[in-house]
Amino acid sequence: MSDDEDLEEYDPDQDVAEEEKENREAEEGEEKEGGEEAEEFIPNPITEDTMKEGLSLLCKTGNGLSHAYVKLEAKDRELTDISLLSSYIHLRYVDLSGNRLTELSPLNNLTHLLWLKVDYNRLQSAQMSELPYLQIASFAYNQITDTEGINHPRLGSLDLKGNNIKKVTGLDPKKLVNLHTLELRGNQLESTLGIELPKLKNLFLAQNQLKKIEGIEGLTYLTTLHLRDNQISVLSGFSSEMKSLQYLNLRGNLVGNLGELIYLKELPRLRALILLENPCTDETDYRQEALIQIPQLERLDKEFYEEEERAEADEIRQRLKEEQEQDTEQELDQFGDKEDPEEIVL
Repeated sequence: MSDDEDLEEYDPDQDVAEEEKENREAEEGEEKEGGEEAEEFIPNPITEDTMKEGLSLLCKTGNGLSHAYVKLEAKDRELTDISLLSSYIHLRYVDLSGNRLTELSPLNNLTHLLWLKVDYNRLQSAQMSELPYLQIASFAYNQITDTEGINHPRLGSLDLKGNNIKKVTGLDPKKLVNLHTLELRGNQLESTLGIELPKLKNLFLAQNQLKKIEGIEGLTYLTTLHLRDNQISVLSGFSSEMKSLQYLNLRGNLVGNLGELIYLKELPRLRALILLENPCTDETDYRQEALIQIPQLERLDKEFYEEEERAEADEIRQRLKEEQEQDTEQELDQFGDKEDPEEIVL
């Protein structure tokens, strides 16, 4: 199978939905954080009664000789201690969102866990023992400060949005070989270094403190990249190796020079680009200039390019190419005149 056959087709409706989802979740996060006030710590461990209320989905156990409940939902119960869970080794789906948990060590025994959601707690770390079957993990809106200790070999989707992460460390590309979606929106990231994950397809880095793109040139499977609401002014961190990238959101950054778009020409599959709320969008012929620089572009901001626009951009691009060739010929002629063999003195 060729590289092109393995790439996903661009869905123009998907990026609009992603942008709306991004706005909605950011607002929900602000509401949740804003409504939380300092309160006295009152121990509240999970009990057998709470477990009975939250358990569901009766399934066969691994050996097929007995049955056990494999799903637990214990949301918004102000839990501070989940030690009891360590004995429920057959759990596969666990939702503990909206509690007051500060650590997850009892979950280390749940070696059959497939799906974990612990959003809106008080966790300072997402570190856990390696869980061999964990595929989806969400730690959104906690107080996590790093990305260490996340080494689950089957993990496909990791959500860390709304935390206090300043840099990405410890994400081992040799371990996280199946990770396709990484959500780091609303953190304090100052760099994109440390995200060298071989199969990553969707990367969400909006609402951080990024000033440039670096270290992601080798993400050959990346199709979607969200960088909205950062401080990016230069676009030199992109590479032709990023041959799958189709959607790039740079809304609300500091790109002031349309000349920076030349770096995006290197992205062969780029179809949709969002540049709203950047200084460069105030320049004359901004929309036309973007298409001249990036011929493969189909949509800029919220509007698709018409055939007339594309034809005009092709003409301008051809004229510029011819002018450049003429300038090069003139420079060569001048250089040749200066090096006339008859004037060379040995």
